[in-house]
Parts: sequence; structure tokens; C-alpha cells
Amino acid sequence: MNITIGKPWAVCEKGGRQNNEDSIYPLPERVNSNQKLFLVCDGVGGSEKGEIASSLACESFQTFFSTFLEDEPTEEFVNKAVGYTEVRFDDYVKNHPEAKGMATTLTMVSVGASGITLAHIGDSRIYQFRQGEIIYQTEDHSLVNSLVKLGKISKEEALTHPQKNVIIRAIQGSEHPTEADVVLLKDIQAGDYFFMCTDGVLERLKNEGLSSIFSTYNNPEDIEDGIMAACCGKTRDNFSFYILPVQNVGESIGIKQNILSFLYSFI
Repeated sequence: MNITIGKPWAVCEKGGRQNNEDSIYPLPERVNSNQKLFLVCDGVGGSEKGEIASSLACESFQTFFSTFLEDEPTEEFVNKAVGYTEVRFDDYVKNHPEAKGMATTLTMVSVGASGITLAHIGDSRIYQFRQGEIIYQTEDHSLVNSLVKLGKISKEEALTHPQKNVIIRAIQGSEHPTEADVVLLKDIQAGDYFFMCTDGVLERLKNEGLSSIFSTYNNPEDIEDGIMAACCGKTRDNFSFYILPVQNVGESIGIKQNILSFLYSFI
């Protein structure tokens, strides 16, 4: 499968907070259509250096992928990257004790030859949109989502629950090891969009609002403008996102060469 991504669009804003604890990779000014790895992280901790946690997670994942990835990022490989990141957290806290307790969510999109691999930890989300409809979304690692799954509260009650921002998974360090949920999506079509975001976006836009934006606008720049209009000056949290348009999906060169070689064997 040969997946071509159009120009990615990204935003990382402090919103209504005094400082920005979100981080994204790559930075908007450095991204191009050849990029294969995308990360969006939401730091947790406030005075415990949440902004360091999210930035260090982006840096560590990028380093691990660029150093060790040889083929497709399997679930095992992604969670080795999580483990490497936890060790980096340990090292940082050892040298900066004031950062003890720092943590971060993580979302990851990796474009490969077999499909698109998604991974997440916490309540930052990844969506796949097709003609404005959500055909896939990650499931939050949050307290309220656990309560919904157990039937303790309804989805409607979860929206206003006093503990709606409590997460049950985060990257924190090897004292509190965690794992990412990893999935390989193969149902990819030209015109699809992948959307990664922190919960600051979701504070202003629920699924219906996001679907309306992705169905109303035909290009990623206008989609970005629509999301910014909903969030800028209105969200109490930091808000960050990546918009990844799927431009083309075709057979890989290797498959085509194998078919041609097979056909030529009969000539």
C-alpha cells in the first residue's frame, strides 16, 4: 500500500492557560508531506513540569523511531518506545527533582507501507474522517470513560462529570509503567482525514461539531480555520491538533514489480 499524505496542518496554542503544556511533533514550520511520524501530547502536572513531559515524550519517540525502526511499527515496537520514554523521564527527574510527578498523554500516527498505525495513551484523541463522518476514533483512557463502560454513568453525564479530566493512563516514568493502545488501520481511502488533538479542542468541539467542520470544508486550511474559530479565545485549556489529509492510496511499487515479473515469466 502506497499512502501519500497531503500537506499536514498543525496548531499548538496555550489557549486560556498561562503556559502551554502541549507539544507536537514535528513543529508546524518543519513539517512536509514526506513526514511519516506525527505526535500530539498533552502534559500533565502544572508546577511539576507538564510542558517538559510532553516535549520530552515527542523528542524520545522521534529519537527511538529514527534510530531503531526498520519496517512497520508493531505494537511491541511502539511500547518499547514508551519504555524508552519512561527511562528518559527517570533521568530527567533524577537531575531535576522538582519535576517529580510530571506526566503526559500521547497520540501517534505513523504512515507505513501496510497502512497507518495509531497509538494513544490518555485522553488525547485520534479520529479518522471520511466525507465528514467519523469511521474510527480512539477510546479515552479516562475515569469517566471507564464509568461509562461499566454502566455507572451515561455518556451525557460524562460530559459534565466533575472528574471528567481525570486520566487513568499517562507516561510518567518507570515507577508507573504504562502501555499504549496500538492499532493498524488498513481501510484508508484518498480524501480521508486523520485528526489528532488534545482535550482542549474537545472542550469546545464534541464529535458532532468536528464532523460538521470536516463535512463542510473541502481542504485542510479551511478545516484548521473552522477549528480555530471554535477554540481561539474560548477554551480554558491549551489546545493542539494535527490535520493529516490522505491524498492518494495505491499499490506499493514492490507489489507492482512482483506482478510484472510474474506476467513477464509467461512471455
